[in-house]
Amino acid sequence: MRSLIDLHCHSTVSDGVLTPTEIVNLAAEKGIRVLALTDHDDVDGLATARAVAEKQGMQFIDGVEISVTWRRRTLHIIGLKIDPEHPPLVNGLANIRSGRHTRAVGMAKALEKIGIHGALEGAYEYSKGSIISRTHFARYLIEKGYAKDTKAVFKHYLVKGKPGYFEHQWASLEDAMAWIIGSGGVAVIAHPGRYELGRVTMLELMHEFRSLGGLAIEVVTGSHSVDQYQEFAKMAKQFDLAASMGSDFHGKGQTYIEMGRLPSLPENCLPVWHDWPEVKNIELEAH
Repeated sequence: MRSLIDLHCHSTVSDGVLTPTEIVNLAAEKGIRVLALTDHDDVDGLATARAVAEKQGMQFIDGVEISVTWRRRTLHIIGLKIDPEHPPLVNGLANIRSGRHTRAVGMAKALEKIGIHGALEGAYEYSKGSIISRTHFARYLIEKGYAKDTKAVFKHYLVKGKPGYFEHQWASLEDAMAWIIGSGGVAVIAHPGRYELGRVTMLELMHEFRSLGGLAIEVVTGSHSVDQYQEFAKMAKQFDLAASMGSDFHGKGQTYIEMGRLPSLPENCLPVWHDWPEVKNIELEAH
């Protein structure tokens, strides 16, 4: 059975290809009844998306995906049901966005060294005035024929140990969690299966996340395999964490899975929305 809930997607406010209006309309078309917009380090699309969702008769959840540096690794922490006007959150996200240009320049210089020219300008063309991200660099590299798709670009150029990688200090885990929780939101570890931490380090992350007030991890998400759904369902239970789910949709052909195609959470999971009044009727409808 496919889920009617999607708590992770991106618009043109960060590195998606659809505007907030377009992504909500697409979600409605695909049968999504509860949607969170979780742009990277920015909440500017939330008001527009909420207004469109109300017209569509959908339940809308204010969200954000915060870039975090933890033990010199980049992690992403999602905030759900946040207050997008909470001053520490607003200021913290502004500081992260200001650092993105520095990273972009570093990435472009690294790519120059292996003969890939014009990457900074090309990435900014794709960003269209929104925040600059690795995904914008990926689109430029695909356009120039260096890789066939986004996944291939990341694998060969933009991750640690590859020629276009540039180490950057994002928010600390402690700060990101404080902004989310202080705004009344729920902190969720995004796509844990993508981090390649090794089991011991992953367990240490879960301990620290839980101790800082984290409440959920993404179990079902676009980049997880079926086996990983079960793996992280067990980990959620081990650490008394709720389970979240989301497509991580960025746009057709730009993503691991299309919106509206996620399966439901494994049966033994406690959904992150278990105590959200706006989701109760939708859960009943899905069954």
